[in-house]
Amino acid sequence: MEYEIIVVGGGHAGCEAALASARKGHKTLLVTGNIKNIADMPCNPSIGGSAKGIVVREIDALGGEMGRNADKSLLQIKMLNSAKGPAVRALRAQADKITYPKEMLKTLETQANLDILEALVKDVSHQKNKVTGVILEDDTFIKASAVILTTGTYMNADILIGDTRRREGPHGERPSNYLSDNLAKKGFEIKRLKTGTPQRVAKNSIDFSKTKREDGDKDYHTFSFDLKPLYDVNKQEPCYLTYTTKETHEIIQQNLHKSSMYGGIDDIKGIGPRYCPSIEDKVVRFSDKERHQLFLEPESLYYDDVYIQGFSTSMPYEVQEQMVHSLPGLENAKILKYAYAIEYDSIYPTQLKQSLETKLIENLYTAGQINGTSGYEEAAGQGLIAGINAALKLEGKDPLILGRDEAYIGVLIDDLVTKGIRDPYRLLTSRAEYRLLLRHDNADLRLRQYGYEVGLIDEQRYQKFLNKKAKLNELIEEIKNKKVTPADNDFLLKIKTNEIKDGLSLYNLLKRPEVAINDLLDYLDNDYAEEILEQAGIMIKYEGYINKALKEASKMKALENKKIPEDIDYDAMHNLASEAKQKLKEVKPTSLGQALRISGVNPADISILMIYLKRDYHYE
Repeated sequence: MEYEIIVVGGGHAGCEAALASARKGHKTLLVTGNIKNIADMPCNPSIGGSAKGIVVREIDALGGEMGRNADKSLLQIKMLNSAKGPAVRALRAQADKITYPKEMLKTLETQANLDILEALVKDVSHQKNKVTGVILEDDTFIKASAVILTTGTYMNADILIGDTRRREGPHGERPSNYLSDNLAKKGFEIKRLKTGTPQRVAKNSIDFSKTKREDGDKDYHTFSFDLKPLYDVNKQEPCYLTYTTKETHEIIQQNLHKSSMYGGIDDIKGIGPRYCPSIEDKVVRFSDKERHQLFLEPESLYYDDVYIQGFSTSMPYEVQEQMVHSLPGLENAKILKYAYAIEYDSIYPTQLKQSLETKLIENLYTAGQINGTSGYEEAAGQGLIAGINAALKLEGKDPLILGRDEAYIGVLIDDLVTKGIRDPYRLLTSRAEYRLLLRHDNADLRLRQYGYEVGLIDEQRYQKFLNKKAKLNELIEEIKNKKVTPADNDFLLKIKTNEIKDGLSLYNLLKRPEVAINDLLDYLDNDYAEEILEQAGIMIKYEGYINKALKEASKMKALENKKIPEDIDYDAMHNLASEAKQKLKEVKPTSLGQALRISGVNPADISILMIYLKRDYHYE
């Protein structure tokens, strides 16, 4: 068998990588251990969330599938932080755990240029440090020009519960037992990480009267820029809020030594996620807190399981029973599936270029949890970029590298390859210094042009995007040219803003904090879609802050444009701090901008580096 691109792993990263490659016209093979687990959601069946929801919009803007698939399978959706500024607003949806994988598999199976093979890969073959294909566990060799590894949590995976360790992946699946060891033999630095998942309980065994109901929004939302809402806003599944109790905390404290993480197993090396800790970690680290909130979330319309969000643990089964029954509303809950922790291998991500191609082996790419991230959305974003860049490499074109001012996906990848990781990486709005530019509403304005240029956005979708841009510009011009006069003071008082003595453009009127763009509809000649109105309102009202962010981003781009030659010799820079030398040699930054972001490299080191570049490479 022979393919142009082979994708190893059928999770969220693998699906996006395979679809991107195939849609760009390359003969692609997706190899997965179990076809039934394609696009699986072994943890929380939700899509989106703070920052993550914006990533899903970015994936859609670029031509990826996650947003479209989420829209086809959602049980509930809401806009987070809707009362706060536009920089932190993001969609979060409960997806149906049965429908989501089913829809993604249907998309994969009907995609031209894409085959799916159920098998396990044990090694990547290469000659002269350039990929030649993969070797399956039965020693079958499949030839390929590029390989993308998206193995998730399956490399040397161990399930941890109490004092037991089982060599298996999520759902008891057979893990990949050889691939990470073979990668280590090739020189890759392997890092052990850990994550976990909580219990699933029977819905009909919960007393919801002791919990607080949490409904979806009454406004329609979509992740995709191209799909209309496919759900009934009045028939969304509710979630419920409950809390841990004093009894819960006492049970955990008394049995802490039985947790895999706290003494149950001696040889645990994996580091757990800082921003999604187990309930044991929460109780230990935040001992001053009397309670921790938990969300009871539906998994599917096809079965009765409810997911206890925020209650992941590696306690033994009998302790989990006590813990669950100590929660308000769950005193008589029937546990259908016990919680567990999972320990797995990843590669240290500073071994990657910004294109997600490995530095050690040409045309070998990695994406998703193998790179040390957590979350379906982070995985999908990486998979999409890896698929695009593997295809572009075979086409002899430059890679698509998104800037930190262009996309959360750009922030994610730059953080990984420049700073590395200690624990599973999770995207947060605070990680993005230009987050006012990286909003939910403008993901298409930022990225759809890229999607079109790389060939993942067709002419019809592109024309729709151009029409939207034209309407947005038309609206902004109309708002600039229209005025209110003192004769309109009754109207101004009605919308609770100050009267005027002279004429005032609608543009400047809208800059008043208390004035919303929908207040001005009677003054507009044309009708505009709600998304156009929202976007124009944000662009006008936050114009000063946006321009400031753009100015800062422009300064950083000047440093990004100062490229560092590949053959540079950091050891020859005698005035450079030893830590800076070590970090620069490890990361091999491609620009001064990237060098400045490396942990352990300070501005003084950059000044020395610039002196050498001016002297030896005649930089201005």
